[in-house]
Amino acid sequence: MDLIYPGYAIFKSSPLNSHKIRTFFVISWMLLLFACSQPHDDVIRMGLANAPVNLDPRFATDATSTRINRLLYRRLVGFDMASRPIPALARWQQLSPVHYRFTLKDEGRRFHNGAYLTARDVKATYDYILDPENGSPHRAALMMIDRIGIQGEEQVDFFLKRADPLFPAYLVIGILPADLMSKKHPFQNQPVGSGPFQFVAWPEEGRLQLVRRRDGQRFEFLKVSEATVRILKLLRGEVDIIQNDLPPELLAYLRQKDRVNIEQTAGSNFSYLGFNLQDADTGQLVVRQAIAYAIDREAIIHYVMQGAARQAQAIFPPSHWAGAEGLPPYNRDLERARALLREAGYDAQHPLRLVYKTSSDPFRVRLATVIQSQLAAAGIEVDLRSYDWATVYGDIKAGRFQVYSLAWVGVKTPDIFRYVFHSDSVPPNGANRGRAEVDRLIEQAERAADERQQAGLYRQLQALLLQELPYVPLWYENQIVVSRSDIQGYHLASDGNYDGLNDVQRNAF
Repeated sequence: MDLIYPGYAIFKSSPLNSHKIRTFFVISWMLLLFACSQPHDDVIRMGLANAPVNLDPRFATDATSTRINRLLYRRLVGFDMASRPIPALARWQQLSPVHYRFTLKDEGRRFHNGAYLTARDVKATYDYILDPENGSPHRAALMMIDRIGIQGEEQVDFFLKRADPLFPAYLVIGILPADLMSKKHPFQNQPVGSGPFQFVAWPEEGRLQLVRRRDGQRFEFLKVSEATVRILKLLRGEVDIIQNDLPPELLAYLRQKDRVNIEQTAGSNFSYLGFNLQDADTGQLVVRQAIAYAIDREAIIHYVMQGAARQAQAIFPPSHWAGAEGLPPYNRDLERARALLREAGYDAQHPLRLVYKTSSDPFRVRLATVIQSQLAAAGIEVDLRSYDWATVYGDIKAGRFQVYSLAWVGVKTPDIFRYVFHSDSVPPNGANRGRAEVDRLIEQAERAADERQQAGLYRQLQALLLQELPYVPLWYENQIVVSRSDIQGYHLASDGNYDGLNDVQRNAF
């Protein structure tokens, strides 16, 4: 189904209208079945498209787990609005170019099991990640650490192998109790942190129960894969809050409803197409360039996403302190795409054929279908395959792909470049799933003397990545939250974290 090319008017033709009509009738029919609202108990429920996978911050890499772990565990360092590091659990001093001393603050020091968080717990958490035998995916970003020392219960000394002015920004792993780590406690499904929320139960994969420590407010995180069903549950009162993963036509439908609040803000999460650079086809730069020129991102954002995104040229938006402004976009150019394919030896008799993997979320499938159609206009045949989240994410981590679509969420610091693009970061040591190699600039930036020099080198790196295209940048999606009108106080973050749950309340009417 060609929704965009060869003309924007095609988007308004019967296939898309029929989709909207089907959505409308499904919602209307379901509402007739569930006309009566459910009575509220004292639990605030959040509907999720994907369940968390791992509640151990030493291993969690998926977005949902990372967002929930922010509620369960405290970290040494946080970030300001410009993504610069600020003290969270600890303050720090730089005693030499390779020696940082962190002093724990008084607040946030009580673990959920009653134990007191000390320097020993900090050291044990990071020592575990740095031990290659443990296989933590976060080790690659912390390999500049030479050793860790402690001074009493309050001070932790980090000694580095090399100077890095950004070092404090890397210490964002939630701190775990050393005693429980030594006993091999199953943090992945029985988390124990010192964060503002405490684990209650995980009775089934799609139902996680937490409690807010300061006031005893209970929360449930419910997996509801289908966006339409999530909306129906919200309207019926079975779910109170939904964040993101909602197609535009459902948002338009909700705007007509009473007792529903919708908020939206510009996002910083980076959506992209990823490639396997060891594949015979996608390993060719001219093939990746042809794909980039065949995609009409502007039309997708305008017509499919109804403006709820902005184009991306790099992982960081220009507003980030290390963001790269003025990078040349890959605007749609079908003639250039076809010429690049001919240069690579493909033609109508021998077309480029690719397997494109994405999640089974209906809106993600629709976006992928539009991209499939746009690539077809350039002569690229795409076998689109959608899977449940666990399957597609497992395939991507294992390198079983030619092309996939995914997003980086919550990225604050340039260590993402080592984690994603350095040759030392091939899974399981990082997320260099496509086997990119841009080591020289990454290492040069890491050795920079100050933030200004470092920012300039990271901008050069992002320009190089745009030339080499291990990813085709797509867009930064807006953050959207939908809640019932009796839910107040939830604030959206540009990276989509769930920190707004710290302040959310249910108000009686």
